[in-house]
Amino acid sequence: MEELIPHRLAILGHPQRLAVFRLLMRRFPDRVPATEIARALGLKPNTLSTYVNALMQARLVTQERSGTSLLYAIDIKTVRDTFDYLLLDCCRGRPEVCDPGAIPSLHRGPAMPDRKYNVLFICTGNSARSIFAESILRSEAGDRFDVYSAGTKPRSELNPFALEVLKQKGYDTSILRAKTLSEFQGPDAPDFDFVFTVCNQAANEECPAWTGQPVSAHWGMPDPASAEGSDAEKSLAFQHAYGALRNRIIAFAALPFSSLDRISLQRAVDAIGQTRKGDLT
Repeated sequence: MEELIPHRLAILGHPQRLAVFRLLMRRFPDRVPATEIARALGLKPNTLSTYVNALMQARLVTQERSGTSLLYAIDIKTVRDTFDYLLLDCCRGRPEVCDPGAIPSLHRGPAMPDRKYNVLFICTGNSARSIFAESILRSEAGDRFDVYSAGTKPRSELNPFALEVLKQKGYDTSILRAKTLSEFQGPDAPDFDFVFTVCNQAANEECPAWTGQPVSAHWGMPDPASAEGSDAEKSLAFQHAYGALRNRIIAFAALPFSSLDRISLQRAVDAIGQTRKGDLT
């Protein structure tokens, strides 16, 4: 272990290798296709291959083949072992510096005060999945959550298939609009307790520095707007996306917030995002 630490730090010292590592950390536990990583970071395939090979040699990243595609994921055990080694080595004999209890963002005490929680759902276009999530949580638990959604590159209009699904379910769509992420980054913006990305493209992008370090998770799901076929087949894709998100949000709203410390709460929202498609229907 000890001899590998300098090598891993040297590997992560390269800005582009660090960018690949950070993207995969944001997407953990997803296995991300090489083509998606290259597109998100603006890298040529051979350049990306060089970077991920270095990360694999340092045992920070794993590779898996699926058909003709190469998929990459963080080796979370190696990452944890590396961070644990650094923490113990650097802080030996100085627990007052490195004790997680001394770091507010890692404190294991009650994480949430007794008030309404602010929740933000992020997607790229803010036209379907994040709009679904905003509408569902507001309807299911609006007495306990103030709910918002935004897009990193919002569309000018909401997706008509998404609006039709919401209307069929009895939601008031007149209050919905596509919003840009910048609306929630000014001095008057709410401090968020939870931030969720619900599409892979948004999760691949650089995360803003949210004040207060909210609990965050990636709940990525397929884009229903990419469905092909008849209008009925396209509508069915939106119905499936709505149903999957609704099940995740119901599970989230049912969490015992008052009895979960921050670390347990983070694990719980991560677990909700890891549910398979078959578990959500």
